[in-house]
Amino acid sequence: MSAPSIFAPLKHATFRNIWISSTVSNTGSLIQGVAAAWTMAKIAGADMVALVQAATFLPIALLAIPAGAFADLYDRRKVQMAALGFAFVASALLVCASLLDWLAPWTLLGFCFLVATGGALYAPARGASLGEQVPKEQIPQAVGLNNISYNLARSVGPAIGGVIVATLGAAVAFAANALSYLPMLWVLQRWKRAPETSRLPPEGLLRSVNSGLRYIAHLQPARRAVLRTFLTSSLAAALHSLMPLIARDLLDGGARTFGVLLGFFGAGAVSGIFVLQPMRTKIGNERTVSACCLALGLALATLAFSRVLALDLVALLLAGVAWMVLVTTVSIAVQMSVPRWVMGRAIATWSALNALGIAAGSWLWGHLAERYGVAFAFEIAAGALLLSPLLGLVLRIDDRSTSIEADERTPAEPDVKLPISGRSGPISIELQYRIASERAREFYHLMREIQRIRTRNGAYDWSLSRNIANPDEWSERFRCATWDDYLRLRNRRTLDDSALHQRAYAMHIGLEPIRVQRWLDRPSGSVRWRDDVPDRGDDSARLQV
Repeated sequence: MSAPSIFAPLKHATFRNIWISSTVSNTGSLIQGVAAAWTMAKIAGADMVALVQAATFLPIALLAIPAGAFADLYDRRKVQMAALGFAFVASALLVCASLLDWLAPWTLLGFCFLVATGGALYAPARGASLGEQVPKEQIPQAVGLNNISYNLARSVGPAIGGVIVATLGAAVAFAANALSYLPMLWVLQRWKRAPETSRLPPEGLLRSVNSGLRYIAHLQPARRAVLRTFLTSSLAAALHSLMPLIARDLLDGGARTFGVLLGFFGAGAVSGIFVLQPMRTKIGNERTVSACCLALGLALATLAFSRVLALDLVALLLAGVAWMVLVTTVSIAVQMSVPRWVMGRAIATWSALNALGIAAGSWLWGHLAERYGVAFAFEIAAGALLLSPLLGLVLRIDDRSTSIEADERTPAEPDVKLPISGRSGPISIELQYRIASERAREFYHLMREIQRIRTRNGAYDWSLSRNIANPDEWSERFRCATWDDYLRLRNRRTLDDSALHQRAYAMHIGLEPIRVQRWLDRPSGSVRWRDDVPDRGDDSARLQV
């Protein structure tokens, strides 16, 4: 069966309407970006110009992971509306500050940070809601179209921004961005999102952040992808952060030249949609990422030595294609490797590492450009990008064409006679197996795989023991912090996880089934000191599985 067309998600009205309004909002953001960068170039040096890019991406690095937790815990439509509302207010305040001539370098950076904060809170909920707007087999195409939305805006937004700044001033460009949020807010207001229900009480924010980070840290494909993102983004940040200085210092141009440079980069990124799917299909994700890094390195080397606008535009077209395909490929790899319950936090972790890489790289390349010149900074970044495919030896991007699916089968209710609440704990779990001696090594290696599953789903203190007197007897033990955490662990299995568990269960021999025992550690909370002390256990949380 052939893969769906890259444009297939646009057949779904909700996705289509949000995509169009998102493109308008992205265009406004890029108009503001041009105005902010060029305003900073007029009032400060290269290091401060680079910090505009850092201020834009730093909120994503700081807030994306909590925002991902919000996206998984609360109504994603309302989270998006609240975030965009915040960005609208911050943009309106930036317009006022510009009209009143209050924009000193650090004031401008502060407003850029506030506007970007709204975007940081919005992005994970937007990414995690794709599965509610298109069929699951079209999620990779929807991810690609989301990136195209931004890059389509990049192909026209910077040019529009350059013209507006040159003819009408920065305040008008800032106002255009503020108005661009209104269509998106209107479309989200009209979206009739089906509410999601859970059999378990929601996690608190800190617990949700912790469980999401733990899941990513213990899931090798996702962990490698986010680390690779951080490293490549920090190198490519030279291009993003220093592009105003190409126009000002290397080409002796103005705001319009800067807008044209950004427009060609955006046009290249839009063109990337036509090579994304063929490249991923023919050469796989890892080779696609490596090829894109090589293309970015060649483009940066060209920009370092060229002083001709036409040659720079060709290099930026190539860089735009490479950047779009690179970012989208890694983003798809992350989303294909995690189940839906943690999708928002996975997208947020990837976004945070991407933004942190760009912010840190922007600071580094800005200081290099200030001290040694823009061309020198591009030369160093180009060399590093040309060597970066070696990262694939340790941080390989996996190939996966279908998303991870949760096991929707409801587990059997555990046998509970002790009056406990959802907050009771820690809980210790012991499973006793009988395994034929000739299969001991096979069972041991299988259980190490199961250890990784238990750990990323919330267990700790996992151990595996073998009876010295009776070698056929094995005992698996692990703990969960609370009873609710144990119930969540049982409900977070994917189909792949369940297949591994079934393999282990199939190795059990003997007439009696695998014995499962659950213990409440330090059970003082289940024992009343006197008969007249009230029992405050939350009965409603005991057995909801």
